[in-house]
Amino acid sequence: MDSFVFHNPTKLIFGKGKLEALKTELPRGGKILLVYGGGSVKRNGIYQRIRSLLDEIDAEVHELPGVEPNPRLSTVHRGVEICRSKEIDFLLAVGGGSVIDCTKAIAVGAKYDGDVWEIITRKAVPEDALPLGTVLTHAATGSEMNHISVITNWETKEKIGWASPRVYPRFSILDPTHTLTVPKEQTVFGIVDMMSHALEEYFSPASNVPLQERFVESILTTVIETAPKLVNDLENYEYRETVMLCGTMALNGVLKMGMKGDWATHNLEHAVSAVYDIPHGAGLAILFPNWMRYMVEKDTALTKFQQLAIRVFGVDPSLDDREIALQGIDRLSTFWSDLGAPSRLADYGIGEDALDVLADKAMQDGPFGRLRTLEREDVLEILRMSL
Repeated sequence: MDSFVFHNPTKLIFGKGKLEALKTELPRGGKILLVYGGGSVKRNGIYQRIRSLLDEIDAEVHELPGVEPNPRLSTVHRGVEICRSKEIDFLLAVGGGSVIDCTKAIAVGAKYDGDVWEIITRKAVPEDALPLGTVLTHAATGSEMNHISVITNWETKEKIGWASPRVYPRFSILDPTHTLTVPKEQTVFGIVDMMSHALEEYFSPASNVPLQERFVESILTTVIETAPKLVNDLENYEYRETVMLCGTMALNGVLKMGMKGDWATHNLEHAVSAVYDIPHGAGLAILFPNWMRYMVEKDTALTKFQQLAIRVFGVDPSLDDREIALQGIDRLSTFWSDLGAPSRLADYGIGEDALDVLADKAMQDGPFGRLRTLEREDVLEILRMSL
């Protein structure tokens, strides 16, 4: 087991009707920047309820709408400028992981004298940040209870994940009713994303981590039991409630205790969506099973793949070791496909001619991955398998 320190300061406010907590969690009379994405928060009434609650605490509200599904640096820059010019003292993100990630970048950018891109690219370390809170409307990334953010620089075609303890949300309100209107496709991509987070942690080279592995397996099993019912009954509160909590627990640091995950597949996906702007969950659904198959081909930690196949996907343990692992991977891939996720890069018009560019993007910081370090030839093969 790896040594670790666990600290998560985010106050999680979970359940139906919890939006009222904004009146006590936000500073009365504060200057609030309200950050959100497209028009869904206005169509489903969440925006209007929040504005009404902010009026009740005499907040001075400024807005940054239009955050993209893969949030862009240009949008972060706009938010930073609003914070500086309007002397914002608190940020409120209303949306899914993209909105929250963007808000985290704004929070550090507003307190940094240079370009926030320097922080995102790890050329600078943030020394301060504006406080932020979240109202989650899409279960997927876990950004509502962690210190991680992913931002895309569309001009340079770079998508980079970064982290700082200064951007843990002060609070996050998770009311499952806020997710009842999320369309099927976005719901599916969110399910893939949270499962991928759990899987990334699972594929750790750390030894003697039986409890942590069981944590991961319980999240995966719960999502596998619930997801098919949810996609066929999108307005079912109990299914939304279960999946929402799974998404938070998959990336709030609990699964990292004692084992550092692999995270190679996320690096691969960031390269793909940096260039093609595809949905993050869609890219993971395509790439993760092929990364797994490649690892099995290389006999990388085969026991871990067998364990997953038997415990989570019910594969017959009497089969040949390699066959157990491959059947588990096939069942994962089939599960995602049956939900409605894509399985090939070709589904987004990405072909052989793109592989060199994508490999270059993935390798820009050098070899990566903990279970097995990937070099450029490994990346090319995984991408080729995903065509």
